[in-house]
Amino acid sequence: MISYKPFQKLLIDRDIKKQDLLKMTGISSATMAKLNTNEYVSLEVIDKLCTALGCQPGNLLEHIADSKLS
Repeated sequence: MISYKPFQKLLIDRDIKKQDLLKMTGISSATMAKLNTNEYVSLEVIDKLCTALGCQPGNLLEHIADSKLS
């Protein structure tokens, strides 16, 4: 599973409001909702976020192993 907790933490640490990020990146509020619920988003979205935030994809997401696969 992919978790976007690091993305949420980054926004908090940098004091960036989600509405401001929507304006900076041009992503939709539906896409932001997907990020909030750990749903799939395209690499294009990750690219836009990395560009706007000046970071790497690893700063936005983390992989959490599915215990059923272990």
